[in-house]
Amino acid sequence: MVSLFSAKFLGRGLGAVALAVAVGASLVGAPAPVAAHGPDSIPDLAEGLLDAVVNISTAQTVKAQRSVPLPQVPEGSPFQEFFDEFFNRQNKDGDQPRRVQSLGSGFVIDGNEGIVVTNNHVIEDADEITVNFNDGTKLEAEVLGTDTKTDIAVLKVKPQTPLKDVHFGDSETMRVGDWVMAIGNPFGLGGTVTTGIVSARNRDINSGPYDNYLQTDASINRGNSGGPLFNQEGEVIGINTAIISPSGGSIGIGFAIPSHTAMRVIDQLRQFGETRRGWLGVRIQEVTDEIAESLGMAKSEGALVAGVTEDGPAEAAGLQPGDVVLRFDGQVVPTMRDLPRMVADTTIGKEVEVVVLRKGEEVILKVTLGRLEEAEVAESAESSTNEQAAPVRKETLLGMELSDLTDEARAKFSIEADVKGVLVANVEDGSVAQEKRVQAGDVIVEVAQEPVASPADVVDQVEKLKKEDRKSALLLLSNGRGELRFVPLRIEE
Repeated sequence: MVSLFSAKFLGRGLGAVALAVAVGASLVGAPAPVAAHGPDSIPDLAEGLLDAVVNISTAQTVKAQRSVPLPQVPEGSPFQEFFDEFFNRQNKDGDQPRRVQSLGSGFVIDGNEGIVVTNNHVIEDADEITVNFNDGTKLEAEVLGTDTKTDIAVLKVKPQTPLKDVHFGDSETMRVGDWVMAIGNPFGLGGTVTTGIVSARNRDINSGPYDNYLQTDASINRGNSGGPLFNQEGEVIGINTAIISPSGGSIGIGFAIPSHTAMRVIDQLRQFGETRRGWLGVRIQEVTDEIAESLGMAKSEGALVAGVTEDGPAEAAGLQPGDVVLRFDGQVVPTMRDLPRMVADTTIGKEVEVVVLRKGEEVILKVTLGRLEEAEVAESAESSTNEQAAPVRKETLLGMELSDLTDEARAKFSIEADVKGVLVANVEDGSVAQEKRVQAGDVIVEVAQEPVASPADVVDQVEKLKKEDRKSALLLLSNGRGELRFVPLRIEE
């Protein structure tokens, strides 16, 4: 089984990376192709950077809780008093606080101010942080700020003389195959240099909402976390963070936070001690091939708006559930996961242009971004409705039994008063609805981006789609709490 680790917490073992350059043979009558070579040797580059890379050691006080069971001995046995005294003393000693230490890497980005960058997981929950320099100097560090979403921490030390520092380069210019060099503290072996290439870009390893990692085959192991990944000019284009490995040691699949992502976070942590990200106020989901077809899109792209936060920037600008965000602030939105990063990197309070696809037409909206809410906001439940008693209307469609949303249905399925639409009273086994995880208690709010208020409305909309030769119907569903999601259902003849 292959596992994903933060480089700080890896097990034993070192991976080897084999590098080879293939030179094409010349063809008769044709010029020989030019072979691009990597650096033959990098001692001058490495020597100039080693003093700016640091080892970071941390200490944390934890309370060990150990309870050793007392052996069962006969009452009055001569061993009873001995065991009572021995095990009571062992359990008491086991409860004493103890010091836990760990190691990581980092690098100096401002030698005059003593600013050091590392990973958040390297220093998380530490009581003491010591920065160890290449010349043997040790300085205590304070934390200026941390960001768990990108796993970045900024530290400050107080040097007596200016420190050697390094500068960021542009990770956006890095191409797959470009040579890179990592320096860090693997397994406590400080000042270790490894080389490799950029193996891939824009990797999503499911570690956070803004994943956009550079992948490299330069050896990264336990203790490399927080260390720099350099380009051939000696500029930091990444912060080494994690590896994939079946054994815990390097197998040539490592990940680094790109400098393009890190620089903005670091600047905010230095200025404010916290991040200040843009906030749009929407809940989004992926535009799958089925959803794209149901919306009449030529290809799956953009981010589908599944919900709009009440009183948020998106609502004020007129964004609606069912809109597909195609462009944000002049940038194309290729997939759902690209939009959160674009929004987060945009200045709070800036008015941006958002292009959405709405019912087959592109609509341009102006949105003034707010600040991302980090804390969960408690939702207050609105009270009651006054529905007139009326005969309950029912229909069966696409494996769903549809019904009016009555007070009895709200009570049965715990559906809040502000949820409006058509109730899914039952789902047939083996139906297309069951395949898409539609379940009894869901509420159909829209069909093909048209609001529905009765089972007949749903049937009419599906029949309309059939006449338009659509292969699927896009339903906007709500659960009992009002959380929305889009579900495409195949239209069966």
